[in-house]
Amino acid sequence: MVRISGVNLPPNKRVEAALPLIYGIGFPLSRKILKAIEVNPNKKTADLTEEEQNRLRNYIDKNFKLEGQLRQEILMNIKLLKEIGAYRGTRHARGLPVRGQRTRTNSRTRRGNVRRTMGSGRRASAEKT
Repeated sequence: MVRISGVNLPPNKRVEAALPLIYGIGFPLSRKILKAIEVNPNKKTADLTEEEQNRLRNYIDKNFKLEGQLRQEILMNIKLLKEIGAYRGTRHARGLPVRGQRTRTNSRTRRGNVRRTMGSGRRASAEKT
């Protein structure tokens, strides 16, 4: 079993498809990595030799921030935005869309399924006051 950056890669997948399971590596980056260390991307992870595993592990560790380091860096960047009072920081703090999306409609993912429209919490009109 191949273990890179604390993640066990599944043995039955192709190496090209298994690398994106590591946080911080996507398909395009996995292709670049495999091209750089000269490993066949169609090879299954179980079929990798010890030497190929070591080359892969060393190349990734030397050149990329992944998993915990990357998550920590992203959290620190968000924290910095909040501290300096940037607009993006206030949007993060309020739990609203950060990158300019509209909020009148279509921000359910960020806000949760909260209905904040006029008729959402009304009582039935049949009730008399």
